[in-house]
Amino acid sequence: MTKKWNSIIVCAAAALSCQASAVCDDSPSIHFMRTTLRKANPALSSYQVREAVSTKHEPLSVSKSSFLEPTIRAIRFWRHVGPIVLHYKLTELWFKVAHVDSNVRRETWEKLHSLHARTGLRVILDLRGLFVKIGQVMSSRADFIPRQYIDVFQALQDSVPPWDDSYIHDIIRYSLKSCQGLQLEEVFDTIGEVLGSASIGQVHKAKLTQKYGGETVAIKVMHPNAEKMFRNDFKVFRTLCKVALPGWDPILRELELQMMTEFDYNNEANNLLCVRNNIAKSPYANKVVVPEPKIDLCSKRLLVMEFISGKKLASHIEGELASIFDGDLTMSRKVLKAKQQAIFQTNVIDSCTNGDKGFLWQLNAILGESNKDLNIMTKVVKVLQLASMSHDARKKLSLLLDVTGHQIFNDGMYNGDPHPGNILVLDCGRLGLIDYGQTRRLTKSERLALAGVVSSLGKSTNSMKSVHEIAAAMRKFGFRSRDSDDENIAKFAALYFDSDDVGRKLGYATPQKYLQYLNSVDPMVAVPDAAVFVARTSFLFRGLGALLQQSLHTSHHWRKHALKALETNGDGKPLYNLGLIPIT
Repeated sequence: MTKKWNSIIVCAAAALSCQASAVCDDSPSIHFMRTTLRKANPALSSYQVREAVSTKHEPLSVSKSSFLEPTIRAIRFWRHVGPIVLHYKLTELWFKVAHVDSNVRRETWEKLHSLHARTGLRVILDLRGLFVKIGQVMSSRADFIPRQYIDVFQALQDSVPPWDDSYIHDIIRYSLKSCQGLQLEEVFDTIGEVLGSASIGQVHKAKLTQKYGGETVAIKVMHPNAEKMFRNDFKVFRTLCKVALPGWDPILRELELQMMTEFDYNNEANNLLCVRNNIAKSPYANKVVVPEPKIDLCSKRLLVMEFISGKKLASHIEGELASIFDGDLTMSRKVLKAKQQAIFQTNVIDSCTNGDKGFLWQLNAILGESNKDLNIMTKVVKVLQLASMSHDARKKLSLLLDVTGHQIFNDGMYNGDPHPGNILVLDCGRLGLIDYGQTRRLTKSERLALAGVVSSLGKSTNSMKSVHEIAAAMRKFGFRSRDSDDENIAKFAALYFDSDDVGRKLGYATPQKYLQYLNSVDPMVAVPDAAVFVARTSFLFRGLGALLQQSLHTSHHWRKHALKALETNGDGKPLYNLGLIPIT
């Protein structure tokens, strides 16, 4: 019986594999866009696809879309993704029925990820819309998304093929004329290179005319029909979550609520202004930069802001690493992957020492591979250079966490989407924080309730007293579980606001699987809205840490800010304390 099942499942999986690999290749937009893709990004041209752009441009990009378009997009999505999901499900079933050896399982999963990762990217670039945003989120979670998908989806951070210049100019022209009564030529001297193209908008470098100051700016232009497309795409992706990603459902609901506020760039302009003013009053004023919006030139579909020059943080680290290997970018990526594997391998997670040995062993092999003539002293020098670079990366990541902790607990206003493409290392050495479309706000009571959870998590003790304290703080925040199991609630708190380590120690390869396990023990029946995006921010920082080879516990970095909020009652001013009540 088992052999029969094996044959059936393997044959079905193989057939689906062939179908999944081929379905995207016959998209009618591939041939149309191939030349454009080569010009936009030659490194991606072999597998990227984008939706054909109409040559008839209507003002403000409000071209009428067919009422059948949502249905057509859903069919295109499932035609491409359905076979992939089924391939994974059938493979999982095969493992259960045949009791396959763990090494064979690992090799099979690796082959499956390699087979489908680029197909996934082609689907995203063909459909665009929400799927680009989801791909960006996935690309920043190197601690649980398979590395094959990380490597391919990182192109989505800012390398999505751009819209035609003439099309973008039409949108800008109409926006300025209808909202400010201005002509494009009297505002912009030049509109230059594309700085990034993503899920909702496209950013260009531009120069203002002398009438408006003559400075270099960045202008963000909203993609056509973006809002309507996102609403329909959420319905499609919600179905996918029910089938294949059940742990994503609460995050997806909150993501939908927040992202549907992004379709008015006036909001983002005001967010930038507010965050910039908050930073100016903070201890981090000389360490980070937030671009200044040009409020008078902004509108619903057009955002004009100060241009800040820098590299993405992950790219900066990769470049620093390449310089150690004499400009060899391939070798630098091998070292990055080796370090990530040393951090996140479940068989070494119990011992930091073992993890370091695993990395050093791989590093020694890589150094030998890069140059057979390297002597011991040269290897030692390169290892010391790597240690120095790692220290610098750790400092930058700590600064990011500190700034975000200050914004959450002191300002009550923070970026709910700190993916790697939104963090720059500037020429002056400071960090640039951009893209505040998903700005989140917390009330005073929410900040204090969250501070109670984070301050309890950040303690070093794992005693039952600490477990009860964490669970009590979670309930005060608004979390409710079916059985009120304190130990399980404390594990939920650690997963949401600290790290994934406990789940990996228990053998759960991803946070989703660990979340499913926790829900099987004592499911959460109430999760406060304010918690979801803070948790997502924590997850994104952990993913960024993985990309930068750092294992993170966000509560350890945020605890000092949480304690300060509790000490000042969330007002930023010390409470009058007679010394009768200890503040811990």
